[in-house]
Amino acid sequence: MKKTKFLPALLILITLFAMLAPTASAIDEPQINSETALLMDMDSGRELYSKNADARVEPASLTKIMTALLAIEAIDSGKASLADNVTASANILADMVEEGSTSNIVPGEAMTLANLLYCIMLESANEGCNVIAEHIGGSMTAFVNKMNERATALGCLDTHFDNAHGLPSENHYTTARDMYLITREAMKKELFREICNTQKYIVPATNVAKERELQNTNGLINPNSKYYPGYHYEYAAGVKTGHTEKAGYCLISTAAKENINVIAVVMGGQARPKGDGSFSFDCFTDSRTLYDWAFSNFSQLEILSSAELVSELDVELAADNEKAILRPKQVMTALLPNDTDISTLERKITYYHIESGKPLKAPIAAGAELGTISVLQNGVILNTCPLVANATVELSKKAFIREQLDTMLNLVWVKIIFWVLILALLGYFFLVIRYRILHKRHLESVKKARMQKEMKRRNEELTRIFEAEGGPLKAPSLNKMQNPNENTGRISRGRPPETGREGRNPIVTDRDFFEEFFLSDTDDKNN
Repeated sequence: MKKTKFLPALLILITLFAMLAPTASAIDEPQINSETALLMDMDSGRELYSKNADARVEPASLTKIMTALLAIEAIDSGKASLADNVTASANILADMVEEGSTSNIVPGEAMTLANLLYCIMLESANEGCNVIAEHIGGSMTAFVNKMNERATALGCLDTHFDNAHGLPSENHYTTARDMYLITREAMKKELFREICNTQKYIVPATNVAKERELQNTNGLINPNSKYYPGYHYEYAAGVKTGHTEKAGYCLISTAAKENINVIAVVMGGQARPKGDGSFSFDCFTDSRTLYDWAFSNFSQLEILSSAELVSELDVELAADNEKAILRPKQVMTALLPNDTDISTLERKITYYHIESGKPLKAPIAAGAELGTISVLQNGVILNTCPLVANATVELSKKAFIREQLDTMLNLVWVKIIFWVLILALLGYFFLVIRYRILHKRHLESVKKARMQKEMKRRNEELTRIFEAEGGPLKAPSLNKMQNPNENTGRISRGRPPETGREGRNPIVTDRDFFEEFFLSDTDDKNN
C-alpha cells in the first residue's frame, strides 16, 4: 500500500523535472551590455538576435555610412568622380564642435573626393562630411534632404537625418534596424567595402597641408587603432564606429567564418573602467560576443538536397504521357541552430506556368527552370531556389500536329475562309445542277425540233409520192409524227422505199392497215 501511495508523487516529480529541463533546441542568448543590438544573417537577411532593435537612438558617426553611400552612388551614376578636386568652402566648420572628430580640413583646402571619403570613413572627419555634402548635393541642406529620401527608399521606418556627420541634434535619430538596412545597401558597393576595410591610408599633401596619415578607428579590424586598441577580431570586416556623449559608443561591423556571414549593429554602449586606467568599450566587447555566439551555435545546414525529387507535373503534348519531375537546381542551405530538426521546416512551391496562366507543354529540356521552392521556418523564408526538370520530356508529334490543326481551325480568319469555301462549293454544285437541267432541256428541244423537221420532210416526200401515183393522201396523225421511228404497221403502197439523196437511209413509211383493208375489198369486187 505504501509503494502505491508514493508512485503518483514520483510520477509528478519526474514530469516537473522533464518540464524544467532545457530542450535540445534551446540556445542561451548572449549577454549584451549595450542599449540596443541587432545580429543579422547577411546572406538571407534573417534576424539571429535583437535587443531593442526598433528603439529610437542617436546614430552619432554611423551617420557617415549614409553620407558615403550617397557619394558613391553619385560616382556610380557619373554625376561625380573619385578624381574630383573639391575645395572646402567657408561653411564647412559652421556646425562643428570642439571635441568632434576631425581630419583638420580647413576652408580653401582642395582635396580629391576619394581622399575625402577616406577621411570620413577612417578618421570620422566631421568637416569632411560637409565638404562632400556641398559637392554632391549643391548645399548641405539639399544633401541632407537626399539622405532622408534615400533612407525612406531603403525601408527605414524611424530615421531622420539633420546633418551629414552625426553630431547631436534633436531631429537626428534612427534605430538599430534602420542602420542595418542602410549599411546592408552600402556594403553592396565594392568601393565602400574597400574604404571601410582599410586600416591605414595616406592622404597626399594638399595646397595648405602636409601629408596626412589616417588610422581606422574600428578596433575590430585595426589592431593599431589609437582610440580602441586591443579588440582585433580575425573574422571581422568594416564598417564604422560612432560616439557622442548622448549616443554612447556605437559600432557596425561584419564577420565571416565557415560560410557564416553576419552583421552586428551595437548602439548605446558604455566605456567601462578596467581598473588599470584603461576602459572596456561595450560596442567592441558586445560585437565580439555576438559573433562568438553565432559561430558557436549556428551552422549552414543543408535544408534540401539538389537530388531530391520534389514534385511532378502533367505536361501537355508529352510523348507517352510523360510527366515533368522537378528537383532543386542546387543544394539549399540556411544558417540555423546546430540542432535544428530539418524535417520540421515548411516548403512552399511556386510553378511558373500557373503564375502565367499558360499550360505546361512539351518539349521540356532537362534542367529547364519550371518554378521555385522556398523553405520556411515559422513562416520566415530561409532560402529560395529554382526548380528544374530532372529529365527531358519529349514532344509527341501526333499530339503536336493535332493541336496545331485545332489551333488553326479555331482562328477567326480560318473560320471565315472555311465558310467562304463551303458557300463557294455549294454555289458551284448549284450552278452545275442548274446547267445540267438546262442543258438537258436544250438537248430535248433540239431533238424535238429535229424530229419535227424529219417528219415534215417525210410528209413532203410521201405527198410527192402519192401525188405522183394520183391516189388520195392521208396525213399521218400528230402522235405518229412525234415518233417517226415507231412502226405502227402501216405499209407503204406503191414504190418501194427509196434511198435518200447523198446516202441517206431508205425512207420507210408507216403502213395503214385500215386503208389497205378497204382497198383490197374494192379490188376484189372489181375483179
